[in-house]
Amino acid sequence: MKYQSVIGLEVHVQLLTDTKIFCSCSTTFGSEPNSQTCPVCLGLPGALPVLNKKVVEFAIKAGLSTNCSITPRSIFARKNYFYPDLPKGYQISQFEDPICQRGWLDIAVEGQEPKRIGITRIHMEEDAGKLVHGDLSDSDDGSGVDLNRACTPLLEVVSEPDLRSSDEAVTYLKQLHQIVTWLGICDGNMEEGSFRCDANVSVRRVGEAAYGTRVEVKNLNSFRFVRQALDHEVARHVALLETGEPVQMETRGWDASLGKTRGQRTKEAAMDYRYFPEPDLPPLRIDPSEIQQARVALPELPERRIQRWCHTYGLGLEEAQALAQSPAFAAYFEAVAERSGSGHGAAAWMLGEVSRTLNDRGIGIESFPLAPEALAELVSLVEARTLGFGTAKDQVFPVLLAGGGSAKSIMAQKGLAQVSDRSVIEAMVAQVLAANPGPVAQIRAGKESLKGFLVGQILKASQSKLDAKLVNEALAAALAKG
Repeated sequence: MKYQSVIGLEVHVQLLTDTKIFCSCSTTFGSEPNSQTCPVCLGLPGALPVLNKKVVEFAIKAGLSTNCSITPRSIFARKNYFYPDLPKGYQISQFEDPICQRGWLDIAVEGQEPKRIGITRIHMEEDAGKLVHGDLSDSDDGSGVDLNRACTPLLEVVSEPDLRSSDEAVTYLKQLHQIVTWLGICDGNMEEGSFRCDANVSVRRVGEAAYGTRVEVKNLNSFRFVRQALDHEVARHVALLETGEPVQMETRGWDASLGKTRGQRTKEAAMDYRYFPEPDLPPLRIDPSEIQQARVALPELPERRIQRWCHTYGLGLEEAQALAQSPAFAAYFEAVAERSGSGHGAAAWMLGEVSRTLNDRGIGIESFPLAPEALAELVSLVEARTLGFGTAKDQVFPVLLAGGGSAKSIMAQKGLAQVSDRSVIEAMVAQVLAANPGPVAQIRAGKESLKGFLVGQILKASQSKLDAKLVNEALAAALAKG
């Protein structure tokens, strides 16, 4: 550990608005190339931008949810650079006085102490278009420009260089992803580019205060690629420093097929973009009352809900985090927990059979065929030990999914009620012990692992209708008698 990595992330969050940031063109993904354009997003002379109010509202939500201060007077700027998919020759963004500043997120990497990651700024900007290579109808080797994405609204979330490993970077990125999808301001689809990040990476010797030479790795669109690219780039820097070669300040791209980064161009500094105030957009002024209204309207965020579940239901952190995978999934779990009276029971079913069903059918919780009340009744029967878990899972749950009635009615029709009569259980235990003298002798000789075999035989003989906890107690008592 002679070296320490220093990482900062610039995350681009595509907003879930119906129209673009400065015009009324649709933001629908996957339409015919250049079918969603107008003079504004094409950058035609004389076309004037008009700010989409919904973009401002989403930016305020994102800022408040990441502990940022909302700037009462923010301004737009022109970021000047040439690229074929940038029709105006500049990008309307924010430079000085962005809408959100000085925020933070607390992250927790497994096995490490919680850590606070600073957020320098969140600013609004328009996206560029998209270059299409070798996928044109009239040519196999040409390149085209699709401007449907031009002027699509983005938030850029810029972190402080507080991250020290790919584990921390991925944890921070996942937490931010969860927040923006939870708020409903971004669909979080990384494959379509709705949530993507650029990583600024440098390496310094442990104990040094000064940062090393920074390299930017562009357009990482999966958590796996973020981890791989950061690990590769840190290793590349260390190898260069160990051989006495300097690290070049540059922009690099991640090549997933080769598993390495490749140089793209010399890294630009802010001065290279020649920022200046956007003359066609007045300063944006936000009244304090608007900020307060947005704060009051915020939903309970995942981190707060996870803490509440751990405290109220006694859930483990990882268990609670899995339940908070989406607002709809969290709401369904909470409804089942409240109606069944068992947070642990509801969690077990949500992360077990419910999740397995969703995965098998390729659907989300919004399309799950059971109402929370129906599942809660099943959970209640199991928790009350009226119905065995195995029986509930194998014989009741499938019928419930198929619309075969309520959990109670299915249990009654099939005669599946769990037997808790101790005399009945003790008689069954005695019967199984008598039929298995060999395993009984081995257990009494010290081979405790065979107890599970006997429990299985008892439950099998009773068609899993006996209370498993009482079976274990009766078995232990019978074996102790000799």
